[in-house]
Amino acid sequence: MTGQLTIRVLAAAGLGALLALSALAVESPTPALEAQEAASGATPESASEAAPVEAAEGAEGTPAKAVSVELDEPVVEEPVVPPPVVEPAGTEVQPDDPQEVLVPIAEEEVPPAPPEPTLVLLGTEIPPATTTRLSWSPSHTLEGIATPTPVLIVNGRRPGPVLCLTAALHGDELNGIEIVRRILYNLDKESLVGTVIGVPIVNLQGFHRSSRYLADRRDLNRYFPGNPSGSSASRIAHSFFEGVIRHCSALVDLHTGSFHRTNMPQLRADLRYPQVRELTEAFGTTVVLQSGGASGSLRRAAVEAGIPALTLEAGESMRLQEAAVEHGVDGITTLMSKMGMIERFSLWGYPEPVYYRSVWVRADRGGILFSVVNLADRVRKGDLLGEVTDPITNISSKIYSPHDGRVIGMALNQVVLPGFAAFHIAIATPKKEVEEMAWQAGAAAREPAGEAAAVDPNNPNTEATIEDPDASDAGGDPPELPDSDDFD
Repeated sequence: MTGQLTIRVLAAAGLGALLALSALAVESPTPALEAQEAASGATPESASEAAPVEAAEGAEGTPAKAVSVELDEPVVEEPVVPPPVVEPAGTEVQPDDPQEVLVPIAEEEVPPAPPEPTLVLLGTEIPPATTTRLSWSPSHTLEGIATPTPVLIVNGRRPGPVLCLTAALHGDELNGIEIVRRILYNLDKESLVGTVIGVPIVNLQGFHRSSRYLADRRDLNRYFPGNPSGSSASRIAHSFFEGVIRHCSALVDLHTGSFHRTNMPQLRADLRYPQVRELTEAFGTTVVLQSGGASGSLRRAAVEAGIPALTLEAGESMRLQEAAVEHGVDGITTLMSKMGMIERFSLWGYPEPVYYRSVWVRADRGGILFSVVNLADRVRKGDLLGEVTDPITNISSKIYSPHDGRVIGMALNQVVLPGFAAFHIAIATPKKEVEEMAWQAGAAAREPAGEAAAVDPNNPNTEATIEDPDASDAGGDPPELPDSDDFD
Protein backbone atom coordinates (compact mmCIF):
# COMPACT_ATOMS: atom_id res chain seq x y z
CA MET A 1 0.00 0.00 0.00
CA THR A 2 2.80 2.37 0.98
CA GLY A 3 4.72 1.47 -2.23
CA GLN A 4 1.74 2.31 -4.46
CA LEU A 5 1.28 5.70 -2.77
CA THR A 6 4.96 6.51 -3.29
CA ILE A 7 4.71 5.74 -7.04
CA ARG A 8 1.66 8.00 -7.42
CA VAL A 9 3.44 10.90 -5.65
CA LEU A 10 6.47 10.57 -7.91
CA ALA A 11 4.27 10.48 -11.04
CA ALA A 12 2.44 13.62 -9.98
CA ALA A 13 5.73 15.41 -9.31
CA GLY A 14 7.06 14.43 -12.75
CA LEU A 15 3.93 15.74 -14.50
CA GLY A 16 4.22 19.06 -12.66
CA ALA A 17 7.85 19.46 -13.71
CA LEU A 18 6.93 18.77 -17.33
CA LEU A 19 4.21 21.45 -17.28
CA ALA A 20 6.64 23.96 -15.77
CA LEU A 21 9.17 23.35 -18.53
CA SER A 22 6.48 23.83 -21.20
CA ALA A 23 5.47 27.20 -19.73
CA LEU A 24 9.10 28.33 -19.65
CA ALA A 25 9.51 27.42 -23.33
CA VAL A 26 6.50 29.56 -24.31
CA GLU A 27 7.74 32.65 -22.43
CA SER A 28 11.34 32.35 -23.76
CA PRO A 29 11.50 31.79 -27.56
CA THR A 30 14.48 30.07 -29.06
CA PRO A 31 17.36 32.13 -30.52
CA ALA A 32 16.49 30.90 -34.00
CA LEU A 33 12.99 32.33 -33.76
CA GLU A 34 14.37 35.60 -32.39
CA ALA A 35 16.75 35.89 -35.35
CA GLN A 36 13.99 35.14 -37.86
CA GLU A 37 11.68 37.77 -36.37
CA ALA A 38 14.48 40.33 -36.22
CA ALA A 39 15.40 39.71 -39.87
CA SER A 40 11.84 39.93 -41.15
CA GLY A 41 11.11 43.06 -39.10
CA ALA A 42 7.43 42.09 -38.97
CA THR A 43 5.72 42.85 -35.70
CA PRO A 44 2.04 42.82 -34.96
CA GLU A 45 2.10 46.59 -34.56
CA SER A 46 3.82 47.28 -37.92
CA ALA A 47 1.64 44.78 -39.76
CA SER A 48 -1.50 46.54 -38.61
CA GLU A 49 -0.43 50.04 -39.70
CA ALA A 50 -2.57 51.39 -42.62
CA ALA A 51 -1.03 52.76 -45.80
CA PRO A 52 -1.52 56.51 -46.38
CA VAL A 53 -4.64 57.41 -48.39
CA GLU A 54 -3.94 58.92 -51.83
CA ALA A 55 -5.25 62.40 -52.56
CA ALA A 56 -8.62 62.38 -54.21
CA GLU A 57 -8.54 63.07 -57.92
CA GLY A 58 -10.54 65.82 -59.56
CA ALA A 59 -9.96 68.30 -56.75
CA GLU A 60 -11.83 71.54 -56.84
CA GLY A 61 -10.48 73.89 -59.52
CA THR A 62 -8.95 71.23 -61.75
CA PRO A 63 -10.66 70.62 -65.12
CA ALA A 64 -12.44 67.36 -65.76
CA LYS A 65 -10.93 65.01 -68.33
CA ALA A 66 -12.93 64.26 -71.47
CA VAL A 67 -13.58 60.65 -72.42
CA SER A 68 -12.93 59.80 -76.07
CA VAL A 69 -16.18 58.77 -77.74
CA GLU A 70 -17.40 58.16 -81.24
CA LEU A 71 -19.27 61.33 -82.12
CA ASP A 72 -22.23 59.39 -83.49
CA GLU A 73 -22.68 57.41 -80.28
CA PRO A 74 -24.56 58.66 -77.20
CA VAL A 75 -22.44 60.04 -74.40
CA VAL A 76 -22.35 57.79 -71.32
CA GLU A 77 -20.89 58.35 -67.90
CA GLU A 78 -17.27 57.33 -67.38
CA PRO A 79 -17.17 53.78 -65.94
CA VAL A 80 -15.76 53.36 -62.45
CA VAL A 81 -12.47 51.46 -62.62
CA PRO A 82 -11.69 49.41 -59.47
CA PRO A 83 -8.24 49.96 -57.97
CA PRO A 84 -5.64 47.36 -58.97
CA VAL A 85 -5.07 44.47 -56.58
CA VAL A 86 -1.46 44.36 -55.35
CA GLU A 87 -0.22 40.94 -54.27
CA PRO A 88 1.93 41.03 -51.08
CA ALA A 89 5.59 40.48 -51.80
CA GLY A 90 6.91 37.26 -50.22
CA THR A 91 10.32 36.77 -48.64
CA GLU A 92 12.82 34.46 -50.24
CA VAL A 93 14.98 32.26 -47.98
CA GLN A 94 18.26 30.91 -49.28
CA PRO A 95 18.34 27.10 -48.73
CA ASP A 96 22.08 27.10 -47.79
CA ASP A 97 21.61 29.44 -44.82
CA PRO A 98 18.28 29.02 -43.06
CA GLN A 99 19.11 31.86 -40.66
CA GLU A 100 19.53 34.51 -43.44
CA VAL A 101 16.32 36.00 -44.79
CA LEU A 102 16.53 38.16 -47.93
CA VAL A 103 13.99 40.96 -48.31
CA PRO A 104 13.55 42.22 -51.90
CA ILE A 105 14.63 45.85 -52.35
CA ALA A 106 11.95 48.05 -53.91
CA GLU A 107 13.03 49.33 -57.31
CA GLU A 108 13.41 53.08 -57.62
CA GLU A 109 10.36 54.55 -59.32
CA VAL A 110 11.05 55.91 -62.79
CA PRO A 111 9.25 59.25 -63.28
CA PRO A 112 6.61 59.02 -66.02
CA ALA A 113 7.27 60.63 -69.35
CA PRO A 114 5.90 64.16 -69.66
CA PRO A 115 2.33 64.05 -70.97
CA GLU A 116 1.56 65.12 -74.50
CA PRO A 117 -0.01 68.58 -74.87
CA THR A 118 -3.59 68.53 -73.63
CA LEU A 119 -6.25 70.93 -74.88
CA VAL A 120 -8.34 72.58 -72.18
CA LEU A 121 -11.67 73.87 -73.49
CA LEU A 122 -14.82 74.84 -71.61
CA GLY A 123 -13.31 73.61 -68.35
CA THR A 124 -12.49 70.16 -69.73
CA GLU A 125 -9.14 68.52 -70.49
CA ILE A 126 -9.12 66.87 -73.91
CA PRO A 127 -6.17 64.47 -74.21
CA PRO A 128 -4.50 63.72 -77.56
CA ALA A 129 -6.26 61.23 -79.87
CA THR A 130 -9.67 62.09 -78.43
CA THR A 131 -13.03 62.80 -80.04
CA THR A 132 -15.67 64.21 -77.77
CA ARG A 133 -18.69 66.45 -77.41
CA LEU A 134 -18.87 69.35 -74.98
CA SER A 135 -21.59 71.87 -74.22
CA TRP A 136 -21.33 75.64 -74.26
CA SER A 137 -24.14 77.35 -72.34
CA PRO A 138 -24.38 80.93 -73.59
CA SER A 139 -27.32 82.15 -71.52
CA HIS A 140 -30.63 81.26 -69.99
CA THR A 141 -34.10 81.45 -71.43
CA LEU A 142 -36.83 83.58 -69.93
CA GLU A 143 -37.71 80.58 -67.76
CA GLY A 144 -34.17 80.45 -66.38
CA ILE A 145 -33.35 77.14 -68.06
CA ALA A 146 -29.91 76.78 -69.62
CA THR A 147 -29.73 76.11 -73.37
CA PRO A 148 -26.46 74.24 -73.97
CA THR A 149 -25.00 74.36 -77.46
CA PRO A 150 -23.09 71.28 -78.70
CA VAL A 151 -19.37 71.69 -79.43
CA LEU A 152 -17.71 68.85 -81.38
CA ILE A 153 -13.97 68.31 -80.93
CA VAL A 154 -11.44 66.05 -82.62
CA ASN A 155 -8.04 66.36 -80.93
CA GLY A 156 -5.32 64.66 -82.97
CA ARG A 157 -2.55 62.53 -81.57
CA ARG A 158 0.11 65.03 -82.64
CA PRO A 159 -0.01 68.74 -81.74
CA GLY A 160 -0.67 71.29 -84.45
CA PRO A 161 -3.04 74.09 -85.48
CA VAL A 162 -6.42 74.53 -83.81
CA LEU A 163 -8.96 75.11 -86.58
CA CYS A 164 -12.40 76.32 -85.56
CA LEU A 165 -15.48 75.88 -87.77
CA THR A 166 -18.61 77.83 -86.84
CA ALA A 167 -22.03 77.72 -88.47
CA ALA A 168 -25.56 79.06 -87.94
CA LEU A 169 -24.62 82.33 -86.28
CA HIS A 170 -27.81 83.13 -88.14
CA GLY A 171 -30.25 80.43 -87.10
CA ASP A 172 -31.88 80.02 -90.54
CA GLU A 173 -28.66 79.16 -92.41
CA LEU A 174 -28.46 75.39 -92.82
CA ASN A 175 -25.67 74.63 -95.31
CA GLY A 176 -22.92 75.38 -92.80
CA ILE A 177 -24.43 73.01 -90.25
CA GLU A 178 -24.08 70.10 -92.66
CA ILE A 179 -20.56 71.17 -93.69
CA VAL A 180 -19.40 71.06 -90.07
CA ARG A 181 -21.02 67.66 -89.52
CA ARG A 182 -19.36 66.07 -92.56
CA ILE A 183 -15.93 67.47 -91.71
CA LEU A 184 -15.93 66.46 -88.03
CA TYR A 185 -17.40 62.99 -88.51
CA ASN A 186 -14.86 62.04 -91.19
CA LEU A 187 -11.69 62.96 -89.30
CA ASP A 188 -9.32 60.32 -87.94
CA LYS A 189 -8.07 61.28 -84.49
CA GLU A 190 -5.02 59.02 -84.85
CA SER A 191 -3.68 60.66 -88.00
CA LEU A 192 -4.95 64.22 -87.42
CA VAL A 193 -2.26 66.79 -86.64
CA GLY A 194 -3.72 69.46 -84.39
CA THR A 195 -7.32 70.00 -83.38
CA VAL A 196 -10.61 70.75 -85.12
CA ILE A 197 -13.36 72.42 -83.10
CA GLY A 198 -16.78 72.45 -84.74
CA VAL A 199 -19.79 74.41 -83.50
CA PRO A 200 -22.55 73.49 -85.95
CA ILE A 201 -25.26 75.71 -84.41
CA VAL A 202 -23.98 78.80 -82.61
CA ASN A 203 -27.34 80.60 -82.53
CA LEU A 204 -29.45 77.82 -81.06
CA GLN A 205 -32.18 80.30 -80.13
CA GLY A 206 -32.64 81.35 -83.73
CA PHE A 207 -32.30 77.79 -85.04
CA HIS A 208 -35.20 76.59 -82.87
CA ARG A 209 -37.37 79.34 -84.34
CA SER A 210 -36.00 79.13 -87.93
CA SER A 211 -34.96 82.75 -87.51
CA ARG A 212 -31.86 84.69 -88.45
CA TYR A 213 -31.94 86.57 -85.16
CA LEU A 214 -31.72 85.83 -81.47
CA ALA A 215 -34.87 85.69 -79.36
CA ASP A 216 -34.72 89.48 -78.86
CA ARG A 217 -34.45 90.00 -82.66
CA ARG A 218 -30.81 91.07 -82.52
CA ASP A 219 -28.22 89.91 -85.04
CA LEU A 220 -25.60 87.98 -83.06
CA ASN A 221 -23.05 88.59 -85.83
CA ARG A 222 -22.98 92.30 -85.02
CA TYR A 223 -21.96 92.02 -81.35
CA PHE A 224 -18.53 90.35 -81.25
CA PRO A 225 -16.29 90.22 -79.29
CA GLY A 226 -19.08 91.07 -76.88
CA ASN A 227 -19.42 92.61 -73.46
CA PRO A 228 -20.08 90.64 -70.24
CA SER A 229 -22.12 93.56 -68.91
CA GLY A 230 -23.89 94.52 -72.13
CA SER A 231 -27.13 93.50 -73.78
CA SER A 232 -28.26 89.89 -74.03
CA ALA A 233 -26.72 89.55 -77.51
CA SER A 234 -23.47 91.16 -76.34
CA ARG A 235 -23.21 88.79 -73.38
CA ILE A 236 -23.81 85.75 -75.56
CA ALA A 237 -21.15 86.97 -78.01
CA HIS A 238 -18.67 87.52 -75.18
CA SER A 239 -19.29 84.07 -73.70
CA PHE A 240 -18.75 82.34 -77.05
CA PHE A 241 -15.72 84.41 -78.03
CA GLU A 242 -13.91 83.90 -74.73
CA GLY A 243 -14.99 80.29 -74.19
CA VAL A 244 -14.29 78.93 -77.68
CA ILE A 245 -12.80 81.34 -80.23
CA ARG A 246 -9.87 82.44 -78.05
CA HIS A 247 -8.56 78.86 -78.15
CA CYS A 248 -8.36 78.76 -81.97
CA SER A 249 -5.43 79.52 -84.24
CA ALA A 250 -7.62 79.86 -87.37
CA LEU A 251 -11.34 80.32 -88.00
CA VAL A 252 -13.74 79.59 -90.86
CA ASP A 253 -17.20 81.07 -90.28
CA LEU A 254 -19.89 79.53 -92.51
CA HIS A 255 -22.83 81.52 -93.87
CA THR A 256 -25.42 81.65 -96.65
CA GLY A 257 -27.32 84.42 -98.36
CA SER A 258 -29.98 86.17 -96.31
CA PHE A 259 -33.54 87.35 -96.85
CA HIS A 260 -34.33 85.22 -99.91
CA ARG A 261 -30.94 85.78 -101.52
CA THR A 262 -28.42 83.20 -102.64
CA ASN A 263 -24.65 83.40 -102.87
CA MET A 264 -22.15 81.81 -105.19
CA PRO A 265 -19.55 80.02 -103.00
CA GLN A 266 -17.12 82.79 -102.06
CA LEU A 267 -14.68 83.78 -99.35
CA ARG A 268 -14.94 87.11 -97.57
CA ALA A 269 -11.53 88.02 -96.20
CA ASP A 270 -9.50 91.02 -95.09
CA LEU A 271 -6.56 90.63 -97.45
CA ARG A 272 -4.56 93.32 -95.66
CA TYR A 273 -3.40 90.61 -93.25
CA PRO A 274 -0.80 88.14 -94.63
CA GLN A 275 -2.05 85.20 -92.54
CA VAL A 276 -5.58 85.76 -93.84
CA ARG A 277 -4.31 85.84 -97.42
CA GLU A 278 -2.55 82.52 -96.85
CA LEU A 279 -5.83 80.93 -95.77
CA THR A 280 -7.64 82.15 -98.89
CA GLU A 281 -4.87 80.82 -101.14
CA ALA A 282 -5.18 77.39 -99.50
CA PHE A 283 -8.94 77.08 -99.96
CA GLY A 284 -9.06 75.79 -103.52
CA THR A 285 -11.53 76.81 -106.22
CA THR A 286 -13.30 79.65 -104.45
CA VAL A 287 -13.81 83.26 -105.43
CA VAL A 288 -12.31 85.71 -102.92
CA LEU A 289 -13.88 89.07 -102.12
CA GLN A 290 -11.90 91.67 -100.18
CA SER A 291 -13.94 92.68 -97.15
CA GLY A 292 -12.92 94.02 -93.79
CA GLY A 293 -16.15 92.69 -92.32
CA ALA A 294 -19.07 94.44 -90.72
CA SER A 295 -18.51 96.03 -87.33
CA GLY A 296 -19.21 93.44 -84.65
CA SER A 297 -18.94 90.44 -86.97
CA LEU A 298 -17.21 87.33 -85.65
CA ARG A 299 -14.68 87.31 -88.49
CA ARG A 300 -13.62 90.90 -87.90
CA ALA A 301 -13.39 90.46 -84.12
CA ALA A 302 -11.26 87.34 -84.55
CA VAL A 303 -8.83 89.04 -86.94
CA GLU A 304 -8.51 92.01 -84.60
CA ALA A 305 -7.73 89.54 -81.80
CA GLY A 306 -4.89 88.05 -83.86
CA ILE A 307 -6.78 84.98 -85.14
CA PRO A 308 -6.80 84.73 -88.96
CA ALA A 309 -10.39 84.22 -90.08
CA LEU A 310 -12.48 83.75 -93.23
CA THR A 311 -16.17 83.81 -94.00
CA LEU A 312 -17.42 81.22 -96.48
CA GLU A 313 -20.70 82.22 -98.12
CA ALA A 314 -22.49 79.46 -100.02
CA GLY A 315 -26.12 79.09 -101.06
CA GLU A 316 -29.29 80.43 -99.50
CA SER A 317 -30.98 80.28 -96.12
CA MET A 318 -33.74 77.86 -95.05
CA ARG A 319 -32.56 75.24 -97.54
CA LEU A 320 -29.97 72.46 -97.58
CA GLN A 321 -28.17 72.56 -100.94
CA GLU A 322 -25.89 69.67 -101.82
CA ALA A 323 -23.71 71.62 -104.26
CA ALA A 324 -23.00 74.32 -101.67
CA VAL A 325 -22.26 71.73 -98.98
CA GLU A 326 -19.87 69.77 -101.20
CA HIS A 327 -18.04 72.97 -102.15
CA GLY A 328 -17.58 73.87 -98.50
CA VAL A 329 -16.37 70.39 -97.53
CA ASP A 330 -13.88 70.29 -100.42
CA GLY A 331 -12.58 73.76 -99.61
CA ILE A 332 -12.08 73.13 -95.90
CA THR A 333 -10.49 69.72 -96.56
CA THR A 334 -8.04 71.35 -98.97
CA LEU A 335 -7.32 74.06 -96.40
CA MET A 336 -6.59 71.47 -93.70
CA SER A 337 -4.28 69.60 -96.06
CA LYS A 338 -2.25 72.73 -96.84
CA MET A 339 -2.12 73.56 -93.12
CA GLY A 340 -0.48 70.17 -92.55
CA MET A 341 -3.35 68.79 -90.47
CA ILE A 342 -4.31 65.91 -92.76
CA GLU A 343 -2.73 64.05 -95.66
CA ARG A 344 -4.42 64.30 -99.02
CA PHE A 345 -2.88 62.95 -102.19
CA SER A 346 -4.80 65.21 -104.57
CA LEU A 347 -5.75 68.80 -103.85
CA TRP A 348 -9.05 70.19 -105.04
CA GLY A 349 -9.52 73.12 -107.31
CA TYR A 350 -7.68 75.75 -109.24
CA PRO A 351 -7.10 79.44 -108.49
CA GLU A 352 -10.10 81.75 -108.72
CA PRO A 353 -9.87 85.51 -109.15
CA VAL A 354 -9.72 87.92 -106.23
CA TYR A 355 -12.16 90.82 -106.35
CA TYR A 356 -11.33 93.96 -104.43
CA ARG A 357 -14.64 95.73 -105.06
CA SER A 358 -18.27 94.78 -105.37
CA VAL A 359 -21.64 96.48 -105.52
CA TRP A 360 -25.27 95.52 -104.96
CA VAL A 361 -27.50 96.64 -107.83
CA ARG A 362 -30.89 97.72 -106.52
CA ALA A 363 -34.40 97.82 -107.91
CA ASP A 364 -35.79 101.28 -108.71
CA ARG A 365 -39.45 100.25 -108.66
CA GLY A 366 -41.59 97.83 -106.70
CA GLY A 367 -43.12 94.72 -108.21
CA ILE A 368 -42.18 91.13 -109.02
CA LEU A 369 -38.52 90.44 -109.81
CA PHE A 370 -37.67 88.31 -112.85
CA SER A 371 -33.95 87.54 -113.24
CA VAL A 372 -32.32 86.79 -116.59
CA VAL A 373 -28.85 85.94 -115.24
CA ASN A 374 -27.63 83.14 -113.00
CA LEU A 375 -25.09 82.88 -110.21
CA ALA A 376 -21.47 82.93 -111.38
CA ASP A 377 -22.38 84.50 -114.75
CA ARG A 378 -19.84 86.96 -116.09
CA VAL A 379 -21.45 90.19 -117.22
CA ARG A 380 -20.42 93.32 -119.08
CA LYS A 381 -21.36 96.86 -118.24
CA GLY A 382 -24.87 97.49 -119.59
CA ASP A 383 -25.94 93.83 -119.67
CA LEU A 384 -29.53 93.15 -118.60
CA LEU A 385 -29.68 91.47 -115.19
CA GLY A 386 -33.44 91.31 -114.73
CA GLU A 387 -36.61 93.34 -114.58
CA VAL A 388 -39.27 94.25 -112.05
CA THR A 389 -42.88 94.17 -113.26
CA ASP A 390 -45.87 95.77 -111.57
CA PRO A 391 -48.55 93.03 -111.46
CA ILE A 392 -51.37 95.58 -111.65
CA THR A 393 -50.19 98.10 -114.24
CA ASN A 394 -47.87 95.73 -116.13
CA ILE A 395 -45.19 98.43 -116.13
CA SER A 396 -41.67 96.96 -116.15
CA SER A 397 -38.41 98.43 -114.89
CA LYS A 398 -35.21 96.88 -116.21
CA ILE A 399 -32.07 96.40 -114.13
CA TYR A 400 -28.68 96.67 -115.89
CA SER A 401 -25.17 95.91 -114.71
CA PRO A 402 -23.19 99.08 -113.95
CA HIS A 403 -19.81 97.31 -114.23
CA ASP A 404 -17.93 94.51 -115.90
CA GLY A 405 -17.76 91.67 -113.44
CA ARG A 406 -19.39 88.53 -112.11
CA VAL A 407 -22.70 87.76 -110.42
CA ILE A 408 -21.65 86.43 -107.00
CA GLY A 409 -25.00 86.94 -105.28
CA MET A 410 -28.58 87.61 -106.25
CA ALA A 411 -32.11 87.78 -104.92
CA LEU A 412 -34.51 84.97 -105.68
CA ASN A 413 -37.48 85.89 -107.85
CA GLN A 414 -39.91 87.53 -105.44
CA VAL A 415 -41.91 90.64 -104.68
CA VAL A 416 -39.51 93.53 -104.09
CA LEU A 417 -39.77 97.13 -102.97
CA PRO A 418 -37.94 100.13 -104.43
CA GLY A 419 -34.30 100.04 -103.28
CA PHE A 420 -34.24 96.27 -102.79
CA ALA A 421 -30.73 94.81 -103.30
CA ALA A 422 -31.21 92.42 -106.22
CA PHE A 423 -27.82 91.53 -107.77
CA HIS A 424 -24.35 91.43 -106.19
CA ILE A 425 -21.69 92.18 -108.80
CA ALA A 426 -18.00 91.56 -108.11
CA ILE A 427 -16.26 94.23 -110.15
CA ALA A 428 -13.59 93.11 -112.60
CA THR A 429 -10.46 95.20 -112.07
CA PRO A 430 -7.57 95.70 -114.52
CA LYS A 431 -4.47 93.71 -113.63
CA LYS A 432 -2.36 96.80 -112.97
CA GLU A 433 -4.93 98.18 -110.57
CA VAL A 434 -5.23 94.81 -108.83
CA GLU A 435 -1.46 94.70 -108.29
CA GLU A 436 -1.58 98.22 -106.86
CA MET A 437 -4.43 97.26 -104.52
CA ALA A 438 -2.57 94.14 -103.41
CA TRP A 439 0.51 96.24 -102.65
CA GLN A 440 -1.58 98.75 -100.70
CA ALA A 441 -3.21 95.89 -98.78
CA GLY A 442 0.20 94.52 -97.83
CA ALA A 443 1.42 97.96 -96.78
CA ALA A 444 -1.68 98.48 -94.65
CA ALA A 445 -1.12 95.14 -92.94
CA ARG A 446 2.40 96.20 -91.98
CA GLU A 447 1.06 99.29 -90.18
CA PRO A 448 -0.13 99.21 -86.57
CA ALA A 449 -3.43 97.42 -86.13
CA GLY A 450 -5.40 100.61 -85.49
CA GLU A 451 -4.10 102.31 -88.63
CA ALA A 452 -4.50 99.21 -90.81
CA ALA A 453 -8.20 99.18 -90.08
CA ALA A 454 -8.68 102.78 -91.17
CA VAL A 455 -10.84 103.31 -94.26
CA ASP A 456 -11.14 106.37 -96.46
CA PRO A 457 -14.84 106.73 -97.37
CA ASN A 458 -13.93 109.00 -100.28
CA ASN A 459 -11.74 106.38 -101.93
CA PRO A 460 -13.83 103.98 -104.06
CA ASN A 461 -11.06 101.37 -103.91
CA THR A 462 -11.51 100.88 -100.18
CA GLU A 463 -14.41 99.33 -98.36
CA ALA A 464 -16.53 101.94 -96.62
CA THR A 465 -18.00 100.93 -93.31
CA ILE A 466 -21.52 102.23 -92.71
CA GLU A 467 -22.40 102.46 -89.05
CA ASP A 468 -25.11 100.05 -87.99
CA PRO A 469 -27.28 101.63 -85.28
CA ASP A 470 -28.00 98.18 -83.89
CA ALA A 471 -24.31 97.55 -83.22
CA SER A 472 -24.46 99.59 -80.02
CA ASP A 473 -26.33 98.72 -76.87
CA ALA A 474 -28.71 101.63 -77.33
CA GLY A 475 -31.62 99.21 -77.63
CA GLY A 476 -34.47 99.13 -80.11
CA ASP A 477 -35.35 96.67 -82.85
CA PRO A 478 -32.79 96.02 -85.57
CA PRO A 479 -33.51 97.17 -89.11
CA GLU A 480 -34.84 94.46 -91.38
CA LEU A 481 -31.71 94.82 -93.49
CA PRO A 482 -28.33 96.16 -92.42
CA ASP A 483 -27.66 99.52 -94.04
CA SER A 484 -24.69 98.08 -95.88
CA ASP A 485 -23.82 96.06 -98.95
CA ASP A 486 -22.38 93.32 -96.74
CA PHE A 487 -25.07 90.78 -95.82
CA ASP A 488 -22.90 88.20 -94.03
